[in-house]
Amino acid sequence: MAEEETISWFAGVDWGSERHQVCLLDARGATVGEREFPHSGEGLAELGDWLLSMASAASTVAVAIEVPHGPVVDTLIDRGFVVYAINPKQLDRLRDRFSVAGAKDDRRDAYVQADGLRTDRRLFRHLQVADPRLIELRAPALGAGLRGRVRNGSQADRRPYRRRYSVPSNDLEPQLTRNGYDIRSLVEQFDAKPAEIRQLLRGELDAGRTRELMDEMRAAGLPT
Repeated sequence: MAEEETISWFAGVDWGSERHQVCLLDARGATVGEREFPHSGEGLAELGDWLLSMASAASTVAVAIEVPHGPVVDTLIDRGFVVYAINPKQLDRLRDRFSVAGAKDDRRDAYVQADGLRTDRRLFRHLQVADPRLIELRAPALGAGLRGRVRNGSQADRRPYRRRYSVPSNDLEPQLTRNGYDIRSLVEQFDAKPAEIRQLLRGELDAGRTRELMDEMRAAGLPT
């Protein structure tokens, strides 16, 4: 059965440095729950428990989040949820459907991400562990392991061991296009010249600048 056919619930996580606002919708778009969770190992465990209390299985819950890496993403993927990230500019466009620009509203942003994932999944990118075998091989060298650091949730612990996520891709330009990126948006987001982006997509940009841009794109969570 295709992944799209197994998803029955859609959650949005408005990430925060101290707490996370979460909204859960059913397949029809009705809000079935809203909660705030502290940014801590215990809080992230409670987040997963709360989602599972609403759903039959983690694999039936698609979760949208703006930040494509870190303990929240690690914890959700570890527990079997289907996690998606969205580019901030795309989120701004979704937010405009519901309200005019104004003060940040965590509850609204969590809802917008959940509903956007429900209706426009093509705007989001599916986050996956780049290579589970490498993480498994690294685990003994990390003492308590990645799971322990995810539960700990501290900035100092997670920074050196951040997982890398990717979307399978054979061609950079089509992959970026499918995820809503074009030359103009890449120029604006990464402070690059249009000619540089075109050369990058054609494989003609010099190695140093290519490495710089690719590192910035991966850090921003782009499917490269």
